[in-house]
Amino acid sequence: MSRRSYSMFYRSWSLPIESRSQGLRGLLNYGLSCCVNALLQSFSATWELVDLLEGWNPVDKESVPLYLRKVLLAMQSDQSQPAPHKDFLHCLDRNYIRNNVQQDADEVFLSILNLIQQQMSDKALAQEIQSLYKVTVETHLQCLECTYIETGTSFLLSLPMHIRESHDSLEDCIRFFFELLELSDGDKCYCERCGEKKPSKQGFKLISLPPVLCLHLKRFRNSRGYTRKLHCKVTFPETLNISEILTVEALSERYVQSDSQYSLCAVIVHSGDAMFGHYTAYLRHKDQSWYHANDSSVRQVSWKEVQNTYGGSLREDTAYMLLYRRTPEGKQQEWSSG
Repeated sequence: MSRRSYSMFYRSWSLPIESRSQGLRGLLNYGLSCCVNALLQSFSATWELVDLLEGWNPVDKESVPLYLRKVLLAMQSDQSQPAPHKDFLHCLDRNYIRNNVQQDADEVFLSILNLIQQQMSDKALAQEIQSLYKVTVETHLQCLECTYIETGTSFLLSLPMHIRESHDSLEDCIRFFFELLELSDGDKCYCERCGEKKPSKQGFKLISLPPVLCLHLKRFRNSRGYTRKLHCKVTFPETLNISEILTVEALSERYVQSDSQYSLCAVIVHSGDAMFGHYTAYLRHKDQSWYHANDSSVRQVSWKEVQNTYGGSLREDTAYMLLYRRTPEGKQQEWSSG
C-alpha cells in the first residue's frame, strides 16, 4: 500500500465530527500531514501553551510560532468545519519539516519547539514556552576504580523511554531511564583522575520536573539499516506520581522539590508499521472527558478506549508519545476517570 493510499484509507473511514460545543476541531489530512495534525491536537490540549500564545502580540512575520498561534486559536472555536492549517504546514515545509514524507512525531515535536526558540522575537516568552516541557537532569559519570565523579547539567524536552520486547510498563521505563548503567570493556569512559579509560557508571539523575511532562515510547529500532516497529505491550496510568516511582538514588543532590503528581492529558498514537503508518491523538479536555482526534474526525471516547493503545499485537494501535500535566494533589481524584 502506498503512503498516499494508506493516508487516504484512514481519511475515508473518518467518523463524523462530534462535540462541537466543546470547542474541539479536526484538521484535514493533506497527503501525509497526520503526524503534524496529531501534534497540533496535543498542543491544543495543552492550554498552558495556548494561553501563552494567545497573550502574545506578535511582530514576527512568516514564522513557525506565528502560524502555530493562528492554528491553535482557530482550534479553540466551536465552528463545525476543520480548522485551517495549510499556512502552518507550508511554514514547516520552508523549515525542512516536509509534508510529503513519513515523519517521526517526537522529532517533529522537538523541531517545532526548537523553531519557536529560534524564530520568536519575544525571547522571554520563548523561554517560558520551553520551560513548560523542560526536564532538567544531572549527567553523572563515576569511575568504578577511584570513585571520582564528574557531573554536568542538561535538559530534555521529551524523555526517551526504552521499551523491552516483552510486557513493560511506563513506570518501569521511567525507572530504567534514571538507572546508572555500568560501562566496561569496549565502553569504558575516560577518568580525569586516573588519566585513562576505566570501568564506570553513567546516566542521569533528576533535578527538576516541568509543568507538562512528555514521554516518548521508543517503538522504532534500527539495525543494519533496517527499521522495525516494536508492537509490544506498554501499560501507562491515567495518573502518575514520579516520587512514588523513583528512588532517592535517582535524584540529584540539587533536586528541586515540587508537585510530582501528573495526570495524562494527551496520547499521540501510531498505527501501522515502521514504513507505512498513521498518527492520531487522544486528548483530555477541560471537561475531563477523553476525545479521539483522527484528522478531521473528533469524537468522545472512554478511558478504556485510550487503554487499547497499550499495544501487544500487530493489529493494535500503539501509544507513541504521552503528555502528562502536573496536577495538585487535591485534584488527582477529580482527574481520574475510574
